Amino acid sequence: MPVIKRIRIRERLTEDATPRGGGGSELQPRREGKQGGDRTPATALNSPTQSNSPTALNSPTQSNSPTQSNSPTKPKISILDAMSDPNLFQPWFRDRKSWASWFAFLKALFRLQMTPAESKTFRNCTGRKTSPLDPHEAWLVCGRRSGKSSILSLIAVYLAVFVDWRPYLARGEVGTIILVAVDRSQAKVIFDYVMSFFREIPMLKDLVKREMADSLELQNGITIQVSTANFRSIRGRTVVAALLDEVAFWRGENTASPDAEVMNAIRPSMATIPGSFLIGSSSPYARRGILWEAYRAHYGHDSDVFVWQAGTRTMNPTVPQAFIDKAIAKDPAVAGAEYLAEFRTDVESFVKREVIDACTVKGRHEVSPDSAHHYVGFVDPSGGSRDSFSLAISHKCDDGRVILDLIREVVPPFSPTTVIERFARILKRYRITAVQGDRYAGEFPREMFRKCGVEYLPCKRAKSQLYRDFLPALNSRRVELLDHERLTDQLQALERRTTRGGHDVIDHPTGCHDDVVNAVAGAVVLFDDSQPCDLWTVRGGERTYEATQHELLNAGWHSIV
Repeated sequence: MPVIKRIRIRERLTEDATPRGGGGSELQPRREGKQGGDRTPATALNSPTQSNSPTALNSPTQSNSPTQSNSPTKPKISILDAMSDPNLFQPWFRDRKSWASWFAFLKALFRLQMTPAESKTFRNCTGRKTSPLDPHEAWLVCGRRSGKSSILSLIAVYLAVFVDWRPYLARGEVGTIILVAVDRSQAKVIFDYVMSFFREIPMLKDLVKREMADSLELQNGITIQVSTANFRSIRGRTVVAALLDEVAFWRGENTASPDAEVMNAIRPSMATIPGSFLIGSSSPYARRGILWEAYRAHYGHDSDVFVWQAGTRTMNPTVPQAFIDKAIAKDPAVAGAEYLAEFRTDVESFVKREVIDACTVKGRHEVSPDSAHHYVGFVDPSGGSRDSFSLAISHKCDDGRVILDLIREVVPPFSPTTVIERFARILKRYRITAVQGDRYAGEFPREMFRKCGVEYLPCKRAKSQLYRDFLPALNSRRVELLDHERLTDQLQALERRTTRGGHDVIDHPTGCHDDVVNAVAGAVVLFDDSQPCDLWTVRGGERTYEATQHELLNAGWHSIV
């Protein structure tokens, strides 16, 4: 870029820009804010300086300790002006008509004056009558392909470049703008959006200090970081803005509530930064989690937290209506959430956490075999490449309670033969000579277990039926569960869905697993007298009998036909 052109852009950034948008709107943002004044917005680019060097323009002024300003100045250029500037973000938003609803959202977020049309859009999408006084937290409940990731990336870059966070950072402290995505692939998509701004805008390119695989360090002491939904990777940072992508679909192997865990890690990281931003966005899913809680608490209520709910075509009219109509005709429940931004009513949690905790014996991780008890086992086999191979063993007390004694899980990759040999030795320790398991596993586990001296009996119940029969034992506290983190998380994550035919299906959410809880449910249901028992046909001499697995084992039967 020629030097004279660069200087002119800098001169424009140092002007007192008047926010765009027509006057006369009934949704004029009120200027009085919280104690401490408006949000800090003196950009590193618009700081007065005598040097034409981009590095000098963005070098942070050092101080011995953070300072608190009661009247921080506003940015010299608004985000809407930056989106209109051909030397900044305008090339990404050429079709302004298709981004009109997003302009209304951004004006509400950054307290800019709205036109009457934008005021109407605001009311329709928030259910509010007034714009927020000092918005610092917003939640986007928008359909797929509405542009959520693009807008989050834009906001991240704008906050990193045009807002001066230095008054709130100590010497050597780095302010982080963190974008949290559902998984690594989505995190890469968001980071590519961010990098496109810095690579293709010469003025922003000069601000880059160091580029890494998942972060970008700027000359002004701000780092833009992308991360998956893992609370451990967020702790220990000073977060000036947290932007959460597809938060309704965050899943975790070590916790059933990664969204809540991430929020518990983020909020303390923002505590020392006045005016820090928290923006969550997602297509809606079930009526649970932090997105649903924010929607239930703030949608339609006049507060500093506002929820923006809009379907795909409201935010992105370039998506054909015929495409959405076809999706609705195919599956109304799914399409209603995906494209109309409606929370699903056909998906519910299988069991409450309070019930799980009431059935869990804290500190009990395993119970050794006792000759006074009769044990049963249940396995959830796996081929060793994708899912875990799990085993659960239980026994029944005289008072009718079912006690979970042991859980074993082997995560892939592994050799199924090796795992079956290991599990067979464990089963024999508990004097179990016949074990039930998933009927969809085929013949391979039956043959391998038989070689190890254990009979494998395919369970006659489908997995969803096992869970359905497991629930009464949980609700009535007729079962004592082990203190096992994976069991608790998988059990809490189970979902009950209603099919189009009206049938209930209980299964794990997309992207999660239920290998441990499936084995446990089987081991408990086998001993629960309140549920119908699976009957097996056995031959004794010339006679044929029908009996439960327990009766077979007690009678010494091992040949099942």
